[in-house]
Amino acid sequence: MLDGKTIAITRSIDDASEFVSLAEQNNATPIALPTIELVSKGNKIVDEFLESVKTYNPDYSVFMSSKAVKLLFETAKQSGKLGTLQLSIANTMVVSVGPKTTIALENEGIKVNYQPSETFSSVGVGEEFTKINAVGKKAIIPRSGASAPFLKELLNKIGIDVLEIYLYDVCAFRDTAQWNGFRELFSQGRIDGVVFTSASSVRGFFEIMQKDYSEETLLENLSKLSVVSIGPFTSEELRKLNVENSVAKVHTVAGAFDAMKSVFTD
Repeated sequence: MLDGKTIAITRSIDDASEFVSLAEQNNATPIALPTIELVSKGNKIVDEFLESVKTYNPDYSVFMSSKAVKLLFETAKQSGKLGTLQLSIANTMVVSVGPKTTIALENEGIKVNYQPSETFSSVGVGEEFTKINAVGKKAIIPRSGASAPFLKELLNKIGIDVLEIYLYDVCAFRDTAQWNGFRELFSQGRIDGVVFTSASSVRGFFEIMQKDYSEETLLENLSKLSVVSIGPFTSEELRKLNVENSVAKVHTVAGAFDAMKSVFTD
């Protein structure tokens, strides 16, 4: 089991509360590693979204992360356009990628019409669209500029037209002083496992760590500990970098934590 193990997760301390709680319940020591930060495209994102809804007239609004929801609505509040944004989204059928995103939408007064029941990823969203027979319909997706084209291509194959609106870019976390404790333990071989929560976090992790380690040393150290990815896209990004990993069966933090437990139990 995880008694006495030190497990890191590629999330900021603010976003890692669920993981921290699960680790402490299992007598493990959690470390939150902020690997990425969002760079908003500014106030224009709300105007761009509203104008796109007006001209594109989508049948569905698809939200792929709670961060995209929070950024869009916070910007709308700051620019005095919250009511207009709420109405524009309410005039579409709303699709959420998973529970965390659904809660973020509901907190902003938005009713979610569809959410995958198990697979909280692009694949799950695609499966959901297949069930609702949306061929010939249009979907708007506000998301990160670093997003892979997989979802758009998947929905296009199903017969759905897609417009992606990029709200923010992603860069490696800049205040790496927060990583000092992790680096020290990592060098000493005292990190037992790392949970990677997105493909972007994989890239951020390597960019940050390669400031202090050669690629060879980094990969050698990673090979000595247990690596878990939250889903297939994260796993694929790790494999591109020659990092072996186990993929969570359920693509959530809790699912990734269960996968880490299984690694140490088997």
